[in-house]
Amino acid sequence: MPGSYPLNPRYVLFVGLRYSFSRKRNRFASVIALVSMLGMVLGVASLITVLAIMNGFAGELRERILSLVPHGYVEPAGKGLLPDWLQLATMLEAHPQVIALAPYITDKVIIAGPAQLRGAVLTAIDPSREAAVSGVGEAMIYGSLAGLDAEPFSVVLGASLARVLGVGPGDSIEVTIPRLTVTPLGTFPRSKRLRVSGLFQVNAQPDSYQAYVSLQTGQRLFAAGSGVGGLQIRTADLMSAPRKLAALAPVLPPGLVVRDWSQTQGSLFRAVKMEKIMVGLLLLSVVAVAAFNIVSTLVMSVAEKRGDIAVLRTMGARAGGIMGIFVAHGLGLAAAGIGCGTLLGVVLANNIAAVTARLEDWFGVKLFDPAVYFISELPAELHWQDVLWVVAAALLLSLAATLYPAWRAARIAPAEVLRYE
Repeated sequence: MPGSYPLNPRYVLFVGLRYSFSRKRNRFASVIALVSMLGMVLGVASLITVLAIMNGFAGELRERILSLVPHGYVEPAGKGLLPDWLQLATMLEAHPQVIALAPYITDKVIIAGPAQLRGAVLTAIDPSREAAVSGVGEAMIYGSLAGLDAEPFSVVLGASLARVLGVGPGDSIEVTIPRLTVTPLGTFPRSKRLRVSGLFQVNAQPDSYQAYVSLQTGQRLFAAGSGVGGLQIRTADLMSAPRKLAALAPVLPPGLVVRDWSQTQGSLFRAVKMEKIMVGLLLLSVVAVAAFNIVSTLVMSVAEKRGDIAVLRTMGARAGGIMGIFVAHGLGLAAAGIGCGTLLGVVLANNIAAVTARLEDWFGVKLFDPAVYFISELPAELHWQDVLWVVAAALLLSLAATLYPAWRAARIAPAEVLRYE
């Protein structure tokens, strides 16, 4: 338009925000705008809260399951044994990345108790070295790992496994190993009666399948002689262990490989991470619906402000300035909802345990039975990068929602409007 001029950015922002929060608006348009803001508040708050809860569950898994898991393992490439493990241990202990190590032998077995049979993982350990590489000793609720050496053919069971088998400290269980023994009477699986000397509990899945015996007992049960299945390794930091253990691989003798915890337990944490991403995307759709409700709000606002638009265009305002006003109008509504939703989400995430406890008191129900879920309350771990991601995504969706109505406002012909004014 000849003689047109760009609107001052401050004026664009002022007019847009005035349209957003003016009290002199059509009542129906005000209701639609309020609904859009409330949808944004609920969407953003729920997304922040759920992501914090997912982080809390991941943290619980990491703390409980990885407390039993060494940072890495050195073992034969096949299913063989390490016959001269003491010499290898001496060499590895001199490596700067290795803080501690301990020998082990592990295999799947069948355990029979008075109640029923159960498949389990039986791991033979050196109790004097095990405390330096894992937290099994700290998880003991009855007895100690040292009792495995003090009493031959004794076993430490996970608390859930012992409960299912129907045994307790002092009782005996029958362990069957999937290896055959040839006798004059035929071929039989190897089995041995062990006495339960202790129980451990980490309130996670290992409680239901893990069992420990001493290294000497394991060598006899698995017919390993003086060999071991491998060496458990501890580094300075769990999270950096995969990178540090990768540097250990080149110095190992031929035929040996190194594995870190991300290879043995990583699938579980990758599944939790993928679940967090999928839940986040699903809840982001709620934010998207709330953001695109702004479209209807702006369409009604454009229809209501046609006269204002015509006057501004007649006075020489450019189409870009008009478009900027309505983009600011929509983003003003969205920003108010996003701000309130962020505040509500952060408060909920930091107090979710108290909120669930209050709900349990009000309705007289137990949302999380520790015997079933291994937790008594909802864990939550707020990460500020998640909050920033949610806010940025909500703002981008809101911006996208404002573009079409703002473009339509900029295309209004002032002559057509003023002709009927």
